[in-house]
Amino acid sequence: MANSASGMAVHDDCKLRFLELKAKRSFRFIVFKIDEKIQQVAVEKLGQTDESYEDFAASLPANECRYAVFDYDFTTEENCQKSKIFFIAWSPDTSRVRSKMLYASSKDRFKRELDGIQVELQATDPSEMSMDIIKGRAM
Repeated sequence: MANSASGMAVHDDCKLRFLELKAKRSFRFIVFKIDEKIQQVAVEKLGQTDESYEDFAASLPANECRYAVFDYDFTTEENCQKSKIFFIAWSPDTSRVRSKMLYASSKDRFKRELDGIQVELQATDPSEMSMDIIKGRAM
């Protein structure tokens, strides 16, 4: 099933791993990459449950676009344990224009494949997805 706007397919593993993150909490985060040669989104990295937000941020390349989901656990002011699944569209200013266009045109279609995303962030540099921003958007 290719995206009609960009011709982008989504590998089944993307949906399966996302379901594992959402339902079983098997992973802390998932980084997805578009393979431009075969026009398909695939899983690039799975973050284990003991990995931190810093580990997640460090797994995003400085000069290439990626999609990612992060399972953020937090405690509310009422002392309730909660979690929110963030979708992050990582598109650094230093990445290739073609790559930015490809990720931008495929994003909505790919996001629809991942049922259960609660918060979306678009980031072009690390400051736009800092822990303070994540905390603020989760509440």
